[in-house]
Amino acid sequence: MPELRLNLITREWVIIATERAKRPDDFRQKKDKKYLPERVSDCPFCPGNEGKTPGEIMQLSSDDEWKIRVTPNKFAALNIEGERQRINEGLKHLVTGVGRHEVIIESNLHNTTIALMPQNDVADVISSYKNRFLDIYNDPRIEHVIIFKNHGERSGTTIVHPHSQIVGTPVIPLQVRDRVEETTRYFDNTGECLMCATVRTEFAEGRRIILDSKHFLTFIPYAALSPFHTWIFPKRHMASFGDINDEEITDLAYSLKTVLLKFYNGIENPDYNYVIRSESPKESGSEYFHWYLSIVPRVIQAAGFELGSGMYINTSLPEEIAEFLRRVKV
Repeated sequence: MPELRLNLITREWVIIATERAKRPDDFRQKKDKKYLPERVSDCPFCPGNEGKTPGEIMQLSSDDEWKIRVTPNKFAALNIEGERQRINEGLKHLVTGVGRHEVIIESNLHNTTIALMPQNDVADVISSYKNRFLDIYNDPRIEHVIIFKNHGERSGTTIVHPHSQIVGTPVIPLQVRDRVEETTRYFDNTGECLMCATVRTEFAEGRRIILDSKHFLTFIPYAALSPFHTWIFPKRHMASFGDINDEEITDLAYSLKTVLLKFYNGIENPDYNYVIRSESPKESGSEYFHWYLSIVPRVIQAAGFELGSGMYINTSLPEEIAEFLRRVKV
């Protein structure tokens, strides 16, 4: 019998299609494995091509060679110049498109990825996220900052070289507002953070846990929106990603690298998106929100039902996916 599970954090219903469910290894992506060199002459993110990116905001170097570069996005969605203005004319509402849009080039190697990088290098990437997250929030025009990574064609990326992006917007997106309102309502009703309650529940059941490290819990949500949808939650209550400390950065690097390597080995390096969902630093004292990292492997495609209903059909059992990933060697 299929089940409808409610994801309390996203407030979305998910049909767990038990009668159509696939085995976890049925989601292996059959790709033509192409050889990728360490350097590509026309890649704008490879060493030697620094002039192909519009300036440099930040660089981390080692042994006279850069390891990480942060640059403005050449095709930025928002303009760094200008003032934020809100204009309302009848039913027409707009805010001027000012903001920040940056690229974090994660490595000087063209042919690597987070799953294959040394843990210390992944920690450096996460430290760069924190640096830019805090700095962009210093811009008074910015209302919300989102950190995300697109990996592979089906994720929407056009450049193979490993990179993430960070965007500061002049408004708070409705999806973000909705989730904050839901967590506020839960806190008002129970006196407890919804994410902290989720961590406690996942610990108690144990069936959906992939990885339990010192500072983070990595698991498949009870109402996962799609196969292999994964959450990494801090165990310490933190509303803002900007509050992560150095020891936690090291541990997050371990958790993120490990789960992505399990994807890499278990289902053949799937395309994926990940995003850090966080409150702003000024809300760091919030008792009702708790930042987390969400990973969505692109192993299926949403269709008309999802578009028409706002509900998801998941053709996998979260408990089976978690058990499968626990067994994958890294």
